[in-house]
Amino acid sequence: MLFNEAINLPLEDGEVIYYPECFHPTEANAYFKTLLKTIAWRQDSITLFGKTHAQPRLTALYANNNKAYSYSNITMQPTVFTKTLLQIKQHIETICHTHFTTCLANLYRNGQDSNGWHADNEKELGKQPIIASVSFGASRSFHLKHKTKKEHRLKINLEHGSLLLMKGATQENWLHQIPKTKKEVGERINLTFRIIA
Repeated sequence: MLFNEAINLPLEDGEVIYYPECFHPTEANAYFKTLLKTIAWRQDSITLFGKTHAQPRLTALYANNNKAYSYSNITMQPTVFTKTLLQIKQHIETICHTHFTTCLANLYRNGQDSNGWHADNEKELGKQPIIASVSFGASRSFHLKHKTKKEHRLKINLEHGSLLLMKGATQENWLHQIPKTKKEVGERINLTFRIIA
């Protein structure tokens, strides 16, 4: 498979494109090690259904502006992009033909770290947001389900050095998650680039 070769996922009412080898393995390995050490990881509390829990992953927010990002009763203030994040951002911008302002970074430390069903449809992201999700480290299963057509579901493994691009009406019509797994899995870093103007 050629680097940056695109796979269009068969989604009704949405548009998702997967690039399994967006980054060369050697490059992906170096980025993973650097990001693990240099990202200012933190663990926020999240409130769901009236109960507050420690978020089941570590996060950090970076941007080229001072625009905050809010979700699940959490408001994050951005830090200026690091040199490494800028390099990654510039690479995916040439593939996506989109200029991203913001990156929400996630660190999944093991199989018990997860992200429940949700859509990236916060008002800060605007209508039909473009989300570019880069994965480094352990492969994790990514699930999609249609909001109203319950029979429409899809699973894909997000591999080391891959890019998943969600755009069009995807966030309006679909939910996605990274579920917990009992399998022994290592650390995974996920960088979700987005536009907050």
